[in-house]
Amino acid sequence: MATADTIQKIMDDRKICHSSQGKNQLVITGASSNPGRVFLACLGEHIEEARRMFPGGMMAVSRVSTDTEYLSGHPAGVQRVICDLSDNEKLKTAFAQADTVLHIAGIQWSDQVVKAAAACAVRWLIVVHTCSVYAKHKKESAQYRQTENLVKTVCQENGIMLTILRPTMIYGCSSDRNIIRLIRMVDLLPFLPVVNGGRYTLQPVHYEDLGHAIYDVLMQEEATASRDFILSGERPVFLREMLEIIGENLGKHVRMVSCPYVIAYPAAWILYLLTIRQIDIREKVQRLCDHRAFGHREATEAFGFHPRSFESGIRDEVQAYMGSTASAGGI
Repeated sequence: MATADTIQKIMDDRKICHSSQGKNQLVITGASSNPGRVFLACLGEHIEEARRMFPGGMMAVSRVSTDTEYLSGHPAGVQRVICDLSDNEKLKTAFAQADTVLHIAGIQWSDQVVKAAAACAVRWLIVVHTCSVYAKHKKESAQYRQTENLVKTVCQENGIMLTILRPTMIYGCSSDRNIIRLIRMVDLLPFLPVVNGGRYTLQPVHYEDLGHAIYDVLMQEEATASRDFILSGERPVFLREMLEIIGENLGKHVRMVSCPYVIAYPAAWILYLLTIRQIDIREKVQRLCDHRAFGHREATEAFGFHPRSFESGIRDEVQAYMGSTASAGGI
């Protein structure tokens, strides 16, 4: 078994080899996402360090339709490359001079990304996947696990260092598609339906903490290369506690109506059958009773990951929601 010193020497030799070949670029997918923009802001704040690491420059892969105004005049000089992630040939062109590929765009594109990375002899691949690979009741989980296994196999066979980041539920802005739904429910419903008293745990991570973590992983290669990390919020939070915290920020008293799982799940089946399979909330009910809290100790020890609490993280999202509803009401 190779020692840590041997592994480090291999990493150093590959880095030198890539540099001599002119393969010294950083290529990013998903730079337009919320965590991606935070990551780019971090690059801009540490321009000289980023340029030393990637003297060949930094490239952001995006579709033609993606708004890339945020790249205009970026301090780190990040250049745009127009490429659909489903186009393998264009991906290989985009990765041609890449030393490192940072894949933030999502696990659904990881198989295409890793194949292109292998074809271009990329040295280090960092992928932002999801903790949904651990889910018991999520249709996509099996596919996610299959994709991760493929990524690992391709990287092992082609000598690519692989780092997998698995964030929990991401929140912090109105486009998060997760917590924003709870905010709307607390704001609009007089009573909130929950299963089993809402006593299951979640540990959502703020998108800004995720963006900063991605930057730290990239800049601390010796501690993060060839490792997996869970990126979660400060602590586990019960759903009912989350709803109450949201209510406090909205200035509303939260009233919950609890339904036992033994009633809720059969009811979901009945609804599914009565609507001729048009309304299917069976999986949602099952997931409501899954504990989805995951610790991040390894990330803290490796690169100093210290995420914010849900109490502090939710404030800005609630304020943004209230501002948008006030604007809509004033039209």
